[in-house]
Amino acid sequence: MADFKLLAEARNEFGKGAARRIRRAGRIPAVIYGHGGDPVHVSLEGHATMLALKHANALLEIESTDGSKNVLAIARDVQIEPVRRDIEHLDLIIVKRGEKIEVDVPIHVVGEAAPGTMVSQEESTIAVKADATKLPEIIEVSIEGRPAGEHVLAGQVELPAGVELIADEEQLIVNVSEEIEMDTESDAEEETEDSTEEEAAEESGAEEASEEE
Repeated sequence: MADFKLLAEARNEFGKGAARRIRRAGRIPAVIYGHGGDPVHVSLEGHATMLALKHANALLEIESTDGSKNVLAIARDVQIEPVRRDIEHLDLIIVKRGEKIEVDVPIHVVGEAAPGTMVSQEESTIAVKADATKLPEIIEVSIEGRPAGEHVLAGQVELPAGVELIADEEQLIVNVSEEIEMDTESDAEEETEDSTEEEAAEESGAEEASEEE
């Protein structure tokens, strides 16, 4: 079962002008391709598409407005306007039930490392292979209780059943290091020394001026 169903309207006009007219009408230009078929140019309802794409690797059922054909697809390339963050164009790849495909899945770090540590997430996604109809939306990486000096490599990430790692097993995902402490006492001492020197210089200048008078 698909995660979302989107209605697609066929489009015959192309180019920047046509794309702007489609977006002004509240729709998104898109291309559907895959499995050896010719690319199909469509437009999708804007709001419903944006809601669907908030979920990584969402399985989409694309239905033509005349009901003649339905296909399953996932978003492969999403072009986003950098200021307004609107979706400008979308590429969809057709998938089949039971087919395994490669996708990048977002990584979500959970838990708390040991006290006095600093956690750096080196990768935001991890490349895996999974059933097109059972793609994970996120993969959790636990750092609970990990001390400084430990790290999590891609090969150490616990994957859901049926999901195969594609990324290099040695790829660094999360690094746990010792927290850097600021030496506040030294800073305070330096500030005090600087203040004392400034005050001494001011007093010396005042004395010299008094003697000259």
